Amino acid sequence: MCVCVWGGPSISSHLDRYGSAAGMRSENSSTITELVLVGFSDQPQTEVPLFFFFSLVYLANCLGNAAVVTLVALDVSLQTPMYFFLCHLAFLNGFFSTVVAPKMLFNFLANRKVISYPFCLAQTYLTLFLESTECFLLAVMAIDRYVAICYPLRYLLIMSWAMCTALAVAVWVTGFCASVIPLCLTTLTLCGPYVVDYLFCELPILLHLLCADTSLLEAMMAVGGAGTVLFPFLLIVLSYLRILVTVVRIDSAEGRKKAFSTCASHLAVVTIYYGTGLIRYMRPKSLYSAEGDKLISVFYAVIGPALNPFIYSLRNKEVQGAVRRVVERYKKSAGIAF
Repeated sequence: MCVCVWGGPSISSHLDRYGSAAGMRSENSSTITELVLVGFSDQPQTEVPLFFFFSLVYLANCLGNAAVVTLVALDVSLQTPMYFFLCHLAFLNGFFSTVVAPKMLFNFLANRKVISYPFCLAQTYLTLFLESTECFLLAVMAIDRYVAICYPLRYLLIMSWAMCTALAVAVWVTGFCASVIPLCLTTLTLCGPYVVDYLFCELPILLHLLCADTSLLEAMMAVGGAGTVLFPFLLIVLSYLRILVTVVRIDSAEGRKKAFSTCASHLAVVTIYYGTGLIRYMRPKSLYSAEGDKLISVFYAVIGPALNPFIYSLRNKEVQGAVRRVVERYKKSAGIAF
């Protein structure tokens, strides 16, 4: 779950600018029509360059993650448990960025940087659901690597397609039940002014705008965070500790190198995902800035998901070989057609 700070020294200027907006009335949430997302509007000279940069990143995100799913579907050699879960990660990353990026990009160029209240709620629910699901998915991918390295002869027997499908369904259902359902049981009555110094809607935004006491919701968030973030992270750590013990016992240097190489991509993705969270939550207050928080949020929402397909494909001989086979098949079929 992500923490953001609403308000700031420039909020008064945005109150003046958007004060007549329907969503700015100091009434309860039944009358809200829209909220103002300040974003980088205090630095208007940066908005156009940021629009073009993040547009390219988002395009790479969509194309890269779609390419992963397409390649696994077209090449039989990649239809293994590891790439099965990678397809789920690619779909999740593309979906997450699509929930956030288009409206963010639009607001970079818009004069009125607003978001409708229903769409803000949708962003809040979806980002919470997808963040929770990604934590569980990364844990399952770590367990898959643990079984592959520690029990290589029984790997395909243990990680059968029935088991992989059950794990994938469990990941999505658990992510939904651990995040969205508790939030649905909470009444969110908001009070104005509806101006948020952020780029998109997340639960802490609504938390800062709630009229009622938020102590119960904050306690639920703490418990939910422990279940959806710390528990999967613990599974990842335990899996890699067992992997490390097994790899150390391998006699040949080539065997150890091969074992580590199968985990390198997943470790890189986990490091980026959890590292971003640590930087955001654990940094000292002296290093905090609202602008820095926005950049970090864009990194995990847009840039990080765009990097994942490249992390899994660069220096991956299986993926490179699959690309060559798919291209060759396409060339042959095109040759036959002509």
